[in-house]
Amino acid sequence: MVNKNPIKVRHLTQDLDLSVDQVRELLDLALAVKRNPPGYVSTLKGRYLSLLFEKPSLRTRLTFEVAIKQLGGDSILSTGPVAGREPVKDVARNLDRWTNGIVARTFLQATIDELAHWSGVPVINALSNLYHPCQALADVLTMREHLGELGGRKLAFVGDGNNVAHSLLLTATRLGVGVAVATPPGYEPRPEIVARAKGLGAPVSITNAPRKLSRVRMWSTPTCGPAWARKARSWSG
Repeated sequence: MVNKNPIKVRHLTQDLDLSVDQVRELLDLALAVKRNPPGYVSTLKGRYLSLLFEKPSLRTRLTFEVAIKQLGGDSILSTGPVAGREPVKDVARNLDRWTNGIVARTFLQATIDELAHWSGVPVINALSNLYHPCQALADVLTMREHLGELGGRKLAFVGDGNNVAHSLLLTATRLGVGVAVATPPGYEPRPEIVARAKGLGAPVSITNAPRKLSRVRMWSTPTCGPAWARKARSWSG
């Protein structure tokens, strides 16, 4: 694919799009906004986000809508397949003329990547089959609020080795947090993502025995919901 878009735009298609310094700066900024909301009510005045949601959502959709409104901007929602009526590149080209950013929650990471390829405004991954970077950032922000400095901490993820697990492996480890993931057999994180995470500077372990994690004091991030419950019924670990 040849990129005919000459504009250099910074996107958040997956966790490693942000350097570790940028992650730390983003966490600092998030804390500052939480401590002084009135100081940021006009930060995005006159700016608009396109929200493209192929998948149903409660928390992700509403928090994006609330957030941009609290910062002085607004959002426009489109639900259903991103490429349902026209190619992804045409969707991206139209939206970058009408709005100032694109937030996309898609079934496939390839859709996020193609939106970013053609868009002249930032594209933010609000969940794909591979990554959920905004969720991981929110999780490490919560850890920092409760635990302070994150270096040397340990995080236990118990559940499906899914997009959230992938993003935590790629984000938390770069902040010095060791990550242990426990999944049922056959639901482990993707090997290539685990291999990448193991080279990011903090301990990483994958197990099918969640009871092993209970022997170590960790910050726990369980995955819940009907889909996970069905997988876990026969999992004794």
